[in-house]
Amino acid sequence: MIDYTDLHRFELTENGHTVFADYRQTDRRYVISHVEADPALRGTGAADRLMDGIVALAREKNLMIVPRCSYAIVWFKRRADAADVMD
Repeated sequence: MIDYTDLHRFELTENGHTVFADYRQTDRRYVISHVEADPALRGTGAADRLMDGIVALAREKNLMIVPRCSYAIVWFKRRADAADVMD
């Protein structure tokens, strides 16, 4: 996973296709506003792996995550193991 801080976007590329999450950083939080996967990656778990990477980065930087898009909200509901970084 790559954090393009100038674009406020996390990206993960698999098999030449990209899944991304747009975010803004406020105080000690990543606010995830949009997650989208290239159609070729949908159903492969790529967005899940991207979110895992974002959670790992948030833990490393001692940041919280505020999910605002529907995918991120549902992802956090399914992943109790990531509750420690959800704000």
